[in-house]
Amino acid sequence: MTIEPPRPGEPPRFTGPRDPGDAWVITDSGERYWGRFGAAGLMAFDVERGVLLQHRVGWSHHGGTWALPGGALHEGESPISGALREASEEAGVPVASVRPRFTNVLDLEVWSYTTVVADVVERFAAAVTDPESFAVEWAPVEEVDHRPLHPGFAGAWTGLRELLRVRPVVVVDGANVVGSVPDGWWKDRAGAATRLLTRVSALAERGVPAERLGLGATHWFPEFVVVTEGQARDVPDVDGVRVVRAAGEGDDTIAAEAAALVDDGRVVTVVTSDRGLRARAAEAGATVHGAGWLTDLLD
Repeated sequence: MTIEPPRPGEPPRFTGPRDPGDAWVITDSGERYWGRFGAAGLMAFDVERGVLLQHRVGWSHHGGTWALPGGALHEGESPISGALREASEEAGVPVASVRPRFTNVLDLEVWSYTTVVADVVERFAAAVTDPESFAVEWAPVEEVDHRPLHPGFAGAWTGLRELLRVRPVVVVDGANVVGSVPDGWWKDRAGAATRLLTRVSALAERGVPAERLGLGATHWFPEFVVVTEGQARDVPDVDGVRVVRAAGEGDDTIAAEAAALVDDGRVVTVVTSDRGLRARAAEAGATVHGAGWLTDLLD
């Protein structure tokens, strides 16, 4: 493997000093991959408009094809940060307008490409914002295949399209998870529940490996729902977690919440070690894990 800068005569990609990541990775067999530290792209998905695609200018690699806005990662940059930066630079995507749902990594050992699939949470108008884009357009999912696609994107699109239908949610039996760790929670149930919510909030931000959810792709950012009850019922909200406060029995609230989410087409995981509730959640169509499944992820 060798690392090379852009070839002489290639159109300029930079308006300032070139980042060390902006170089070709050349394999021993001659394949070229852009990005010394790997590359990443953003698939922004809007329920009404579809997928945001970039029409690549003719001088770019596989010019004239349609793909995702993206490019080389900077040194030390995370794939999600890099994908958002590139989408902002190339297609005018406001970083705060999308929320990552999952990532999918193509790992070739010498080079990797991360697709960041994100839901539009605040509508925006995409625009051509740098010389690498001939056009940027929203394409309905069923029409993406009708365009000349970048070979790399074409190879990944079928799997990504199927995963666009998947919206995972994790429903947590807060009292059961708190009670699974003998840390003195019984002295302050509300305080223990608040600590759990804080840790779940951090997990929601960093996400869950796909295999822990039994899903495809590499990493997911599911919705987290924590059901509280009794003395811990009225704990304050935290970012990234939907708190459901049980008016009566927590088990009844959890079972009803799981059933409603399944009926809504969501992929539901219920976290509880309570035998009766596990049976009710499974009957509703949810996958069920014990409290240890979640505490392992929190740790």
